[in-house]
Amino acid sequence: MTQFLVLSFIGDDRPGIVERLSDTISRHHGNWAESRMAHLANKFAGILIISVPINHQEALINELNDFKQLGLNVLVESACESPSYGSTLSLTVVGNDRPGIVKEVSEVLHSLVVNVKELSTVCEPAPMSSDMLFKTEMILSLPDGLSLTKLEEALEGISSDLIVELSINEFA
Repeated sequence: MTQFLVLSFIGDDRPGIVERLSDTISRHHGNWAESRMAHLANKFAGILIISVPINHQEALINELNDFKQLGLNVLVESACESPSYGSTLSLTVVGNDRPGIVKEVSEVLHSLVVNVKELSTVCEPAPMSSDMLFKTEMILSLPDGLSLTKLEEALEGISSDLIVELSINEFA
């Protein structure tokens, strides 16, 4: 029998972090399934899903907890695969950078019972000016019965300086 584990980690960025994690997972017969990792402010952070045979789970978790001695904080959570409901689509929001954009967008999504499955953000200089633009890209799961028009209107109601782009795609 196999158990799914979700690992999140953060530590000072340095060579070898991914190799050390992958070696530990492999030695405990784990399978690295999906991950997202990034260098952020001289830290290396990530989240990954692995599957591991139940009889190797405890030893793997114990060894991952020992990474703290190496300066890498690892959090392990048991998980299971769950079915997704409703439509899945991508959302891009671009606007002049200012505090509160993620808060405002997430409030609208929550009020419409939209689930955020993935989220990435970036601030970058606007073309032809020194103004900073904020951009967020999300993968969303919509509840049955929510129209794209209603979602788009609610998001565009946040501010006139935000550009909202929704696209329907088939995501896993």
